[in-house]
Amino acid sequence: QVQLVESGGGLVQPGGSLRLSCAASGFTLDYYAIGWFRQAPGKEREGVSCISSSDGSTYYADSVKGRFTISRDNPKNTVYLHMNSLKPEDTAVYYCATAAVCSRDGADFGSWGQGTQGTVSS
Repeated sequence: QVQLVESGGGLVQPGGSLRLSCAASGFTLDYYAIGWFRQAPGKEREGVSCISSSDGSTYYADSVKGRFTISRDNPKNTVYLHMNSLKPEDTAVYYCATAAVCSRDGADFGSWGQGTQGTVSS
């Protein structure tokens, strides 16, 4: 069974950090580009970051550039999103998804996880 499971969300104060994990089962993650998306209440889904399968190139939305870092651990079949200097506007449900190549369009992504909630609040 092909499955993606996100974890690592939680409540953190502004300026704090979270590390989100995207673990795969039933298939090998390193054959795919992996994207992180987020959706806040009342807002459209936003592409946050992506890491390619071919050369490990990484991409970030302008809103998170310099604060978030995406990485792979192929032996663990897991992709991480390290989120630092968090702001209240980063509050959202975060999802990971697979694609052939990185794209800003969520429609280009196939398998999706169930999401993990990240809340930034004092």
